Amino acid sequence: MDRIRITGGNELHGIIPISGAKNAALPLMIASLLTDDTLTLENVPHLADVEQLLRILGNHGVDVSVNGRRERQGESYSRTIHFTCRTITDTTAPYELVSKMRASFWVIGPLLAREGRARVSLPGGCAIGTRPVDLFIEALTALGANIEIDSGYINATAPKGGLVGARYVFPKVSVGATHVMMMAATLANGQTVIGNAAREPEVVDLANCLIAMGAKISGHGTSTITIEGVSSLSGARHRVLPDRIETGTYAMAVAMTGGDVVLEGTDGALLETALEAVRRAGATITQTETGLRVVRNGGAIKPVDVVTDPFPGFPTDLQAQFMGLMTMSNGVSHITETIFENRFMHVQELARLGAKISLSGQTAKIEGVSKLKGAPVMATDLRASVSLVIAGLVAEGETMVSRVYHLDRGFERLEEKLNACGANVERVSD
Repeated sequence: MDRIRITGGNELHGIIPISGAKNAALPLMIASLLTDDTLTLENVPHLADVEQLLRILGNHGVDVSVNGRRERQGESYSRTIHFTCRTITDTTAPYELVSKMRASFWVIGPLLAREGRARVSLPGGCAIGTRPVDLFIEALTALGANIEIDSGYINATAPKGGLVGARYVFPKVSVGATHVMMMAATLANGQTVIGNAAREPEVVDLANCLIAMGAKISGHGTSTITIEGVSSLSGARHRVLPDRIETGTYAMAVAMTGGDVVLEGTDGALLETALEAVRRAGATITQTETGLRVVRNGGAIKPVDVVTDPFPGFPTDLQAQFMGLMTMSNGVSHITETIFENRFMHVQELARLGAKISLSGQTAKIEGVSKLKGAPVMATDLRASVSLVIAGLVAEGETMVSRVYHLDRGFERLEEKLNACGANVERVSD
């Protein structure tokens, strides 16, 4: 099993190319199930989750071809992938595939819309909370689906004639359930209105792709999305938007280490709240023609309080990374997690590096320390793992991060990108 060895103490200077967003690529790939034409996606990142979803889509009959690699330093940083699903060969998404990645559960929407039936295993994924599927079930039921849960599977069938448009208000914001209901509604009969819809850029990106495929969608990016069902969708070509979580992660890494880095190919409008928190911590961030320039020279890291919230609030997927940054602030900061009930598992691992963090319910109190010291640590989930990398970049001596398969799920060529800017990060294979 791979580990990552970090020798801390180096500032970051240079250019870090930002990859396509994992959280956008996954639902876009699943949307290929909605049409028998070819959907071409550009800027698809090389990630373990993407590879896993390719296997899952292949199980349903999606043919995949890859071309258009963009070369940098001899390695491919992005792919153009063509997805063609002439016929859905299997409407079952088995446990052995779905249990490895929660987002694969989302195939239930397109399968139900196109084939009128779906049998999908209850999902797996990171151990950051229960994340129940009740919102998905309620949304699909509103569209007329009959749903039963049996032996760990959801069996869903559409009424004769297909799904039927409806008005449905989510009791709480859910990005995944918004994705699924929006995809299912594109082929439903009549109009669907989704209330309290997620407003995340990844939802907007999916809507834009579906519109290019012939869907009739309005209101995406607001809390009310309206979909007029159509009889079929066509193929399209769509570019995956830049990864705002990767953008924020590297901005926090530069704020932690000091230095001057251009995050190439990204847009600050995707994560304004998070970037403002990094600015308040002492970094200077400016939008340039090629991306975002992040600079921190000299000054101390300042304590900043944040509360995670659905977009446009502070992203829960950047909470662990920001906590890593706050461990070296010159005061006391607080981070309150409102999205997931079990997303502080990185606290004990940061403490192994010398961080001083205490928990009270869903709020973490971080008392900044003057230095961190390297130690063996263990990644517990995708975002927690990279918070340990951020801390390791400034820790004295050597930090060894195990279970880095979590990192490979969401960060493309992390050690290569950091090392190109002066870090000392090495992947070690046992």
